[in-house]
Amino acid sequence: MTKHIILWQLADTLTADEKITVKAGIKEGLEGLAGQIPGLVDIKVYTEGLPSSNADVMLDSTFESEAALKGYAVHPAHVAVADGKVRPFTKTRLCLDFEV
Repeated sequence: MTKHIILWQLADTLTADEKITVKAGIKEGLEGLAGQIPGLVDIKVYTEGLPSSNADVMLDSTFESEAALKGYAVHPAHVAVADGKVRPFTKTRLCLDFEV
């Protein structure tokens, strides 16, 4: 199994209300990929960090293999969510992929 963890900081230009809307869109979009991507075992998005956090959104996903993760990266459904709901609204992205 391969874990794919992403942390995003939202753009500074977003208002507090916009951040709430953007977080909900990211969560809905990415979690909505369950059952659509071959090899995607589990996908969860966390948007309610504690005040001590320095990231706004976390993606925690599990894939059958590294090859399945590579397929996810280019899958049209994932690309549509990334291009429409994530990338336009984020300023930083950190990624950690590892085997479990």
